[in-house]
Amino acid sequence: MCLAIPAKIVKMEVNSMAEVDILGVSRHVSLDLVPGAGVGDFVLIHAGFAIQTISEEDAQETLQILKDISLIDPEVEFSTGEA
Repeated sequence: MCLAIPAKIVKMEVNSMAEVDILGVSRHVSLDLVPGAGVGDFVLIHAGFAIQTISEEDAQETLQILKDISLIDPEVEFSTGEA
């Protein structure tokens, strides 16, 4: 199973790239699949791509669920899909 993680776009970069914030961690992702997204928007990130814009409310709710899962079972690991 794959998960898409909510992130907030904090800086636009060249070639449809952006810097996003995921719970205080910065990542660089492609915006090729969400060309209308901009600074301040929340997007779902999967495999280095923003795949969909979402509301701030949905982003916060999803992040809280992910935090809760980790608190309930610290053995749960989120795979990057790499072997």
